[in-house]
Amino acid sequence: MTKGYLFLLPAAIWMAGCGEAPKEKAAAASQPPVTVSTTAAAAETWPSIYEATGTVKARASAVIAAKLMGYVREVKVQAGDQVREGQSLVTLDTRDLDVSSRRAEAARDEVRTAVPEADSAVAAAKANLDLAQVTFGRIQDLFQKKSISNQELDEASARLKAAQAAYDMARARRSQWNAKLAQADQEVRSTEVTRSYADLLAPFAGIVVSKSIEPGSLAVPGEPLLTIERGGSYRLEAAVDEDHLAAIRIGQPVSVTLDSSDRTLHARVSEIVPAVDAASRAYTVKIDLPAVPAIRSGVFGRAAFQLGSRPVLAIPAEAVTERGQLQSVLVADNGVARTRLITAGLKVEDRVEVLSGLSAGEKVIFPVPRGLADGDRVEVRP
Repeated sequence: MTKGYLFLLPAAIWMAGCGEAPKEKAAAASQPPVTVSTTAAAAETWPSIYEATGTVKARASAVIAAKLMGYVREVKVQAGDQVREGQSLVTLDTRDLDVSSRRAEAARDEVRTAVPEADSAVAAAKANLDLAQVTFGRIQDLFQKKSISNQELDEASARLKAAQAAYDMARARRSQWNAKLAQADQEVRSTEVTRSYADLLAPFAGIVVSKSIEPGSLAVPGEPLLTIERGGSYRLEAAVDEDHLAAIRIGQPVSVTLDSSDRTLHARVSEIVPAVDAASRAYTVKIDLPAVPAIRSGVFGRAAFQLGSRPVLAIPAEAVTERGQLQSVLVADNGVARTRLITAGLKVEDRVEVLSGLSAGEKVIFPVPRGLADGDRVEVRP
């Protein structure tokens, strides 16, 4: 009895299943067909695309470092701040520099006070010279008239030469004071320039991307304090295989997609670095990017280079349904919607390449009506 019961149980389940399948088919057949539109999988000629990956970097960046050693008094910006050209970023303690500046100004003031005295000495020497010249002229006239002796003429000539020498010496000393005054002015300007190094300014408008200094820290000449990148000026540095480099030229248009944005950016090749990386056997191609607010340094990007053309089988991209790793379309097959698994390739604008799963001319349902499933009856709209 037990064996007979076990034999009849699977048979009953099989007969029950066979009884339900015709019911489901009958129910599907009783539903009115869904009106759909189709598009044929078409053979098209697409550009041959080579894709290279790279990283976004700023075209212009500046590392802010101190030119002199000193303690940081104030840091006026943080990482991520927008700065304008000439804006003060970091100030150093300038007390030592202030002392040097005041000392230089005092030395200049001392020279300036000596200049009027030197001018007076020149004026006095000139007056003595003029008197000596007039006197010598009179003595010479008297000598020609035989009214004085030779000794008196010689004494007048000596007094004239002494007055001329005194005048020349006074003028020389005045010139020395001019030189000392110019030197003092240079010392003052030098201290002013040195003091200006204590206020670190932004070389251009941009964004602060890194900060490695805090108030109270000791700034050492040449040590990086801040890094600034020029805003709106970025490029993608892509690694291009040496096999494809010959087909890439400066000025060539390139389509770029970034991980931080779904937009496709239209860019151009600006530079091809001639040196090849020994490890990857790749060249660096620099691509200037348009000014887009979302672009930042370090973002991963892909550059699509057009290298000729190739034949493809293409369908509308919105006709493809993705479930996990599976891609499928619905095709109209003798009045019934059938699911067809495909392998999609490159997407260009609103069309996608079909690598496998479809043949040219097959009717793909597009657009796909809501709720349409595999096995549903369809009526193709002419």
